[in-house]
Amino acid sequence: MTELILNRDHYTRLIAGEVPQAQRFLWIATADLKDLHVAQGKRFVPFLGVIAGLVENGVTVRLIHAKEPGRRFRGDFDRFPALLHDERFERVLCPRMHAKIIIIDGRLAYTGSANLTGAGIGAKNDHRRNFEAGILTDEPALVQGLMEELDTLWRGDHCTKCQRRDVCPDPIA
Repeated sequence: MTELILNRDHYTRLIAGEVPQAQRFLWIATADLKDLHVAQGKRFVPFLGVIAGLVENGVTVRLIHAKEPGRRFRGDFDRFPALLHDERFERVLCPRMHAKIIIIDGRLAYTGSANLTGAGIGAKNDHRRNFEAGILTDEPALVQGLMEELDTLWRGDHCTKCQRRDVCPDPIA
């Protein structure tokens, strides 16, 4: 299966549909990261709460992003002890990160244009969200290729020769 994900489908199909079903690991790469909220029943909760719940249930989460998120995100982040203290949650910054990739359990991969923000994911109303496009796939070669790329970035294989180290707050390697 390889399917086109457009606009609000990023939220309904990917963020609300697939991500919460992760059982073993969830890898997320994004350039921008904001205070995204998702529906849980009749109320909206921080997406960070969904991630913390996964971590508490034994899912390993890697998050790589390009810049430090804003104050509201930090406030939500600090509310979830699993994100602060559990070794199953890892987060790194890379100023060169512009890829948007989500890997779920090595079985499903997303790549596309959407950042992990309300406007990017499509959680905002029809007249305020961004126009985004991406691909969701379970094709083994595509999933494996995206996993290898993300793992290379995660390990910091590019760090030693990176010409942006002067703006990197915490080089991976």
